[in-house]
Amino acid sequence: MPIVGYQDLMLPLLQLAQRAGEEISNSRAIDLLAQQFNLTKAELQEMLPSGRQTVFANRVGWAATYLKKAGLLEKTRRGYFRITQRGAELLATKPRKIDNKTLQQYPEFLEFKKSRRENEDGEESSSDDPTPLESLENSYRLLRQELINEILAKLRTVSPSFFEQIVVDLVVKLGYGGSRADAGKAIGKPGDDGIDGIIKQDKLGLDVIYLQAKRYGEDHPVTKADVAQFAGALQAKKATKGIFITTSRFTASAKDFIRQVSNQIMLIDGEDLAELMIDHDVGVTTTVTYTLKRIDSDYFVEE
Repeated sequence: MPIVGYQDLMLPLLQLAQRAGEEISNSRAIDLLAQQFNLTKAELQEMLPSGRQTVFANRVGWAATYLKKAGLLEKTRRGYFRITQRGAELLATKPRKIDNKTLQQYPEFLEFKKSRRENEDGEESSSDDPTPLESLENSYRLLRQELINEILAKLRTVSPSFFEQIVVDLVVKLGYGGSRADAGKAIGKPGDDGIDGIIKQDKLGLDVIYLQAKRYGEDHPVTKADVAQFAGALQAKKATKGIFITTSRFTASAKDFIRQVSNQIMLIDGEDLAELMIDHDVGVTTTVTYTLKRIDSDYFVEE
């Protein structure tokens, strides 16, 4: 079942703070709420797209933030909070639910909301809406996927020689191939028993990696026979390491074959190729950068 939304956590969190008395830690609140909502281990481990925080911890955090903005909770020290008199008074009315609409009765919360963009339709957000951080990361993920699709479309239309240049640029950015000139000389020699080129694993050339690159369309996957030919070519040369790059994808049988015969052959499909190009600034340019910051609590500790 879906993880409970941050607005659905507001009432249980405020009640939890009331039962705790003087204060309660963020981590303790997360643990107790997870038990209350019977979250499974898998649900507790579900991460945000950034991989830096779990979804549930993020939603508890934003529920606490909104309650603090409305003056129902207050921070006592780093990582701890407690219920306020206002919060206790609200619970005394025995509300069936606390959500953003409930919090609008408090001027401080309305002021906070003014600084945030409203929904396009002007309606109050639903209880299962993503938190602000989730919205930000989801938007980033969508934009990144659009960029991946654009890169793949470009890769599938460039000439074979230009595709080889792209591969050269990428392997050098990854730290292989020695210099770009060295990599350029090694790559781009098709027809050698299923091997397109040889690149240095290190700048001294003490070890080499054999490379195969296929510029295929989306409807032309790399098959088991293709990777078997590549593996056979490596074996014939008594080589142990290889990279097979394609702009399409590998069939399930091709992946299974590689897992069975070698753990030294890396398969890079179109999605992986585009991801690597983005992460290593090959064929892409930065348009805008947003730096997300948080308060440095240690700075404000008076000695």
